[in-house]
Amino acid sequence: MISKLLGWFKIGAAQRKIVTRAEHGISRQDISKHALKVLYRLHNAGYSAYLVGGCIRDLMLGKHPKDFDIATNASPEQVQDLFSNCRLIGRRFRLAHVHFGREIIEVATFRAEHSATTLQSEHGMILRHNEYGTIEEDVVRRDFTVNALYYNIADFTVVDYVNGMRDMEKRQLVLIGDPELRYKEDPVRMLRAIRFAAKLNFKIHAKTAKPIRMHSELLGNIPAARLFEEYLKLFLSGHAADTYKMMCEYHLFERLFPRSAKFVPHNKLYELALKNTDSRYAQDKSIAPSFLLAIFLWQPLLEKTKQLMEDGTSEFLAYHNAIDRVLGEQQKVMSVPRRFASMIRDVWELQPRLERKRSARQIAQMFALAKFRAAYDFLLLRAESGEEAVQETADWWREYVDSNDEQREAMSAAIKEPKRKFKKTRSKSKPKQQPA
Repeated sequence: MISKLLGWFKIGAAQRKIVTRAEHGISRQDISKHALKVLYRLHNAGYSAYLVGGCIRDLMLGKHPKDFDIATNASPEQVQDLFSNCRLIGRRFRLAHVHFGREIIEVATFRAEHSATTLQSEHGMILRHNEYGTIEEDVVRRDFTVNALYYNIADFTVVDYVNGMRDMEKRQLVLIGDPELRYKEDPVRMLRAIRFAAKLNFKIHAKTAKPIRMHSELLGNIPAARLFEEYLKLFLSGHAADTYKMMCEYHLFERLFPRSAKFVPHNKLYELALKNTDSRYAQDKSIAPSFLLAIFLWQPLLEKTKQLMEDGTSEFLAYHNAIDRVLGEQQKVMSVPRRFASMIRDVWELQPRLERKRSARQIAQMFALAKFRAAYDFLLLRAESGEEAVQETADWWREYVDSNDEQREAMSAAIKEPKRKFKKTRSKSKPKQQPA
């Protein structure tokens, strides 16, 4: 594996290109002032300092980067000596985080080639690698060519070792090195390929794409907590609909949501929810990670409820037991934080209550709940997707929500409350006292 990577690196080093300020068009006015502060302090202290990764790619594509990452030959400890607001993090690879209020500038020391001391799993996945090297070695350790461009603060040039500029012009994603080996080192790179392709509207190069379908099962070796972090990046960044299509195309969706895979073909509920999520992102509205998870797992929940009822469990118990089982099984694949799992449960548990509308008092209580809006939106999507059983209920609630207080009271009053049945009970007669 090392020899293959080294062989590729020699080709890349020979093709190194220096792109001048006039050619690349990146302006310091578009770079975070905090990132510039870190770059200049490193440079003035005698260290190499480069902006690297997605921020360079986005700047060259005319986008506004969310994060600015820095690569340097200074060790994490040396970076920490320069910044009192620096914290060292990471186990797989040691990083320095320089804090400026809510903005964090990530500073990584140039990484070296893998060696005999690199800790790997039995599947070839890199578990720990804290060996530092040169910028030439660091290039080889990055994932895609368009993410391996280095902006040098010393002379404002962009250094391209791997034809990243060419691939950006061609709007294609090319993995650095041997794709099969790189995916084995870190299977999450398969998800990153999908995410970047959807976000940038790039195509995935054939050699980069081919091993994804072959090795999608490697995602089973990724910690469940890390997969949840990737889920957030994949589906809550404004390109959920395109991401979903590509995830299905490359058989990756089933790795994150195994119970939902059978419901994928032409799933209108998924399509509507994904479109809604992208729309909210574009309007800068809040997006709850739990809502889309509740959508993806809704049909598995109904399926499990039906199975339990067929085994003789009452509808009420079957539904609530199914909630526990579906969430429990999903947690084994993707570790959903407790607060989000609780929100999913709340949305699901409110669905039968919204459908019943038993009394004016119950309606008012539900409408006042903080979780009502999410459950209501969920109900509307169910109806819009063609779930006939809730069409009438969804229409009623839509009218209720759009009405004023007086109209709501009238609608609630029109609901016939079920008559309560009281059992007649005999009054227990006191036992007669025995004569003394």
